[in-house]
Amino acid sequence: MVDADAALPAAATVVLLRDADDPVLPGVEALLLRRPDRGSFAGAWVFPGGRVDEGDAGDDEDGRALTAAIRETREETGLELARADLAALSHWTPPEETSRRFRTWFFVARAPQAEVAANPGEIEEHRWLRPEDALAAHAEGDLLLFPPTWVTLHALLAATSVDDALTRARAAGVDRFVTQHDAV
Repeated sequence: MVDADAALPAAATVVLLRDADDPVLPGVEALLLRRPDRGSFAGAWVFPGGRVDEGDAGDDEDGRALTAAIRETREETGLELARADLAALSHWTPPEETSRRFRTWFFVARAPQAEVAANPGEIEEHRWLRPEDALAAHAEGDLLLFPPTWVTLHALLAATSVDDALTRARAAGVDRFVTQHDAV
C-alpha cells in the first residue's frame, strides 16, 4: 500500500528557545512570530518556518528539511543557525480536508545571542513568550495558535532550561502527528 501523504510537499519549522530571565521561575521562552492577516496561517502566531525548496541540500527529506529550517529561520528572523544546533522534535501531517497540505518537520534549537530582525511583509511582529504565557494568551483569545504550535508549546511546559528542552528532544525522538478535523 502506498502512503498518499508521502507525495505531499515538505515544510520545516524551528522552535527557537532561550532561557527565561527569571531566577525565581526557571524555564524557557519561545520565539513566536505573527503572520500577516492574509496568506498561510493568516494572523496566527507561529514558529519560523516554511516550505522545503528544491535547492535545500540533503541526502533525504530529513536532511532537506533541516536545511530548509535553517534557511527559513534566517529569512524570517535574521538569526543564523548551524545544523548541529537543531534537534528533531516532531513531524506533522495535516488533515486531507486542508486546502494547502504540507508534511512539516519541527526542530528545536537554542536561539543565537542576536536581535531578531523580522522580515517585513512576512512577519508582522514577534514576541519571546514562556509556553504557559502563550497558551494562556491563546485561551483568552489574545493569540491565535494552530494545533501544532499549541501542542509544541504544551510539551515545553516542563522544560526548566534550553539545555533541558534539547536533552528531552534528543532522548525522545521524533513524535509523529496526523491531525484531523473534528466532526461538528
